[in-house]
Amino acid sequence: MEAILYINRTGCSWRQLPHDFPPWQTVFGYFQRWNESGVTDRIHDALRAKLRDRSGRDPMASAGMVDAQAVKGADTVGTDTRGWDGGKRVNGRKRHVVTDSLGLLVVVLVTAASVQDRDGGRLALSRAKTEMPSMVLVWADGGYAGRLVAWVAEHCRMTLDIVRKPKEQQGFSVLPHRWLIERTLAWIVRCRRLDHDYERLPAHSEAMIKWAMIGLMTRRLAPHADDCPGSRPARRDTFRTLSEIGHRYSGGRFAWVN
Repeated sequence: MEAILYINRTGCSWRQLPHDFPPWQTVFGYFQRWNESGVTDRIHDALRAKLRDRSGRDPMASAGMVDAQAVKGADTVGTDTRGWDGGKRVNGRKRHVVTDSLGLLVVVLVTAASVQDRDGGRLALSRAKTEMPSMVLVWADGGYAGRLVAWVAEHCRMTLDIVRKPKEQQGFSVLPHRWLIERTLAWIVRCRRLDHDYERLPAHSEAMIKWAMIGLMTRRLAPHADDCPGSRPARRDTFRTLSEIGHRYSGGRFAWVN
């Protein structure tokens, strides 16, 4: 687990793992198996619920936000899962993200960058309603306006509220609600592995984004008193929290690797 978080934060390849960690084949094997069996999702969701509870919120959110982020694809990304985003002028993939009102991840969907925000948002919001049935209100930018608003109301039973810029606005200004998901996207790309998309499979890209949020949430749940701003070294309490949750959701087959 510590090795996966190390790769996520530093951006090194699997084969470049320091010798302090288990062999890279072992680490990648766990990464792949946990993702396919749903262990990664259950760890992520348990941490999100715990953090929402600590913030005085119900674990099941009633409001959220949706947005998309286009990132360049490395040479490891195949042509069948990448595309060209003419608006952002990016050749790679697009991350369609739904968060709660705290900016914590609910759903992430990775597609080719050529997929329109509305089309990706339709799939992401459908997943979000399945993942978080209590969600009834979602804020979005003007890229999601149009027929999608009526489709979401009919099929997802949610209200898609479009947050528009004031007509008199000139230059940059923080918009209500919208800044929360923009902050989440900024949190994600602080992990060097996620500055570009390096994963061969979109499912692995989605998993890496979840691991970035797992690392962020564990640092909040087990903060280090001596941390300096901008520098948050991992502490053993963080991984002990992950170990306990992982053991619970993997049927007792989870083991801490020293």
